[in-house]
Amino acid sequence: MDKQCLALHETMQVHEMLNFKTICMATSKMMQGVVFDQELKALMAKDVEHSIMSVAALQDLLSKAPTIK
Repeated sequence: MDKQCLALHETMQVHEMLNFKTICMATSKMMQGVVFDQELKALMAKDVEHSIMSVAALQDLLSKAPTIK
């Protein structure tokens, strides 16, 4: 078995995590416009940057998901 791939239940769980992280990232990005505290705004920007990296990692995991042929 050369190529590692995710089981079906793992694929579903990674997809759910990806959806959750995407929603959290969008919320942080939108809330930056209504936040006036610069320190909080910087934390939210950092959260968005980390979320982008997390989303990319989760998408990479999903590329190993089995496909129906």
